[in-house]
Order: sequence, then structure tokens, then C-alpha cells
Amino acid sequence: MNKLFYSILLLVVGISPLMAQKGKLIFPDKPGMVSYTYRKSLAKDAATTLDTIKNLGIVDMEFSSLFGKTAQEMRQLLDARGIKCSSYGVGYPDLQNKIGEVAQNAKTLGASFVRVAWIPHQGDFTLAMAQKTVEDFNQFGKILKDEHGLTFCYHNHGYEFQPHENGTLFDYIVQNTDPKYVSFEMDILWTFFPGQDPAALLNKYRNRFKLMHLKDLKKGVQGNMSGGTSPEHDVPLGTGQLDIPAILIAAKKAGVEHYYIEDESSSIATQVPQTIAYLKNLKK
Repeated sequence: MNKLFYSILLLVVGISPLMAQKGKLIFPDKPGMVSYTYRKSLAKDAATTLDTIKNLGIVDMEFSSLFGKTAQEMRQLLDARGIKCSSYGVGYPDLQNKIGEVAQNAKTLGASFVRVAWIPHQGDFTLAMAQKTVEDFNQFGKILKDEHGLTFCYHNHGYEFQPHENGTLFDYIVQNTDPKYVSFEMDILWTFFPGQDPAALLNKYRNRFKLMHLKDLKKGVQGNMSGGTSPEHDVPLGTGQLDIPAILIAAKKAGVEHYYIEDESSSIATQVPQTIAYLKNLKK
């Protein structure tokens, strides 16, 4: 990357070249990548797509699909490129009906975490749903940890922040699941979208959040608790509504272990490099 292009890219993401030279790095680590960002191309040509991801400097991934391959076939592609899979995402029914197969696939991929990102439900998320979720999560986590040495994580999606007593149903889930068996992956967009403060939540539940999805929400977009919004509302980090520096500082204090870029938009060819440049040059 030549110096002129680099300076232009910094300006695009809101960082002056002079600012990039000052202060202490907020995020000195390399970010990982969620496979969902490249879901379309991985489904067509996994090998070439993984080359693209590696060329961006990404060597840590979370897979939410095997894209028609076996776990062993995907592991071979990763090993050939020096990429690690640290987290394996599956659907809720997979954990209910074939948790042993899930665990084996996760270990074949080399993952330490098994993640689920959606609790099946109709309408508003309710206390009864949260109570059943707590029961299921404790069971999933115990099996994964005790029988397979894996850590179970739940990825929030927004709908869990329905008010409950002095907090939310997400608070209820965190407070009633066993920390030994249940951890969490914070999706910062899906924390902000329903009206929560990601940094404050990280500070409140330190050591419960092990994983994080890094994404930003387009300015002007209004949130809600539906758990859904247009993929085109994903924008490069630092160009949207979220306070990324505050979130990253809180995440470090909270003990988050893996940070994955997730961009669901159709503009990943330009937006992902912008996000990487922003993280690389973000300083106090």
C-alpha cells in the first residue's frame, strides 16, 4: 500500500495522517473475521475467498457455516493458509438435536468456542422464553464444557433487551446462567440498535463476554428490538453511530478474547479494508 493511498484511506475513515502518528494504540491486536461477511463468495469458491481474507491480514476466523464442505475439508483449507478458526457458530436446533456432532466439528476446525446467535421465537421475546433459554444454555454449556472441553457462547441480537424488573431480559439471562458453562459474544451493533450502551454492558458483566462482533450502524438509522435491519445499514467502523473507542477500551478491560469483523453489506470490498485501517490506526 503506497503512502498516498494510505493517507487517502485514513482520511476516508475519519483519521488524519498526523493523528495516526500520535498516542497509544487502542486496538493493537489483529482483528478476526466472521465467515458471514464473505458468505456469498465462500459458498462459491472457499479457497479463493480464504486467500482474499488472508491477504487482508486476517488469520483468525469464526465460521457460521461450512459452506457445503466437511469440517475436515475446511480445516485443510485453513491450515494451508495459516488461518485459525477460534469459534464455530451453529443454529439452536443443532445444539438441541446433535450437540455431539457440533462439538466434533468445532474440534476438527480447531475452535475453542461454540456460538449460537438466535433463539427461535415468535413475537416479542418474553420472560417465559428467557427462562427456557437459561435452562437450555446451562445444559448446552455443561455438555460442551464437561464432555468436549469447549466453551458455549451466546451472541445477542437485540430482541433480548425487552424491559424486565430493573433491567432487561438479557440481564436475566446473564444473571441466571452458570458462568462456568455459559459465556457471551457481544455484537456491538445488536447491543446499540435496541438502545443499550455496549461499553456500559461490558463494564457491568466483565469476564462474561469472551467474543465480539465488530460492526457499525449507518448514521440516521433508528433502532428497535426486532433483531433485524437492512444489511446495507452496516458501515465501516468509525463512520457510523457507535462509540468504537469506548467500546474497545471496555472490551479489553472485560477480557474479550476474540474480535471478529462482521459486515453484512454488499460493499465489503471497500468497507472491510476501511474498517481494518481504522482499527489499525485508532489511538488514544
